[in-house]
Amino acid sequence: MFKLLKVSGNSLIPVYQEGDFVVVSTVPLFFGTLKRGDIVVFRHEMYGTLIKMVETIAPGGNELSVVGTREDSIDSRRFGAISRRDVIGKVIWHIKKPR
Repeated sequence: MFKLLKVSGNSLIPVYQEGDFVVVSTVPLFFGTLKRGDIVVFRHEMYGTLIKMVETIAPGGNELSVVGTREDSIDSRRFGAISRRDVIGKVIWHIKKPR
């Protein structure tokens, strides 16, 4: 239903930073339809578990383009669209590490 994950890396800075935590809903019923701007966690065969922002959703909803906030982010600009079945869940709560 829910997963607590620690953010590593700097793909979504300044909002999500190294050491922050996110609560991810893994049940589609709880997070509804994904839309542009949602933050998702997904598995990628080459890069492992990643957190990115949804940029576009293909007609029919089975493929998503996801991006980080940095130009050098490893995201759909590098590896293409991801399959909806690779999405672990949607971030529903962000816990910032004390700065």
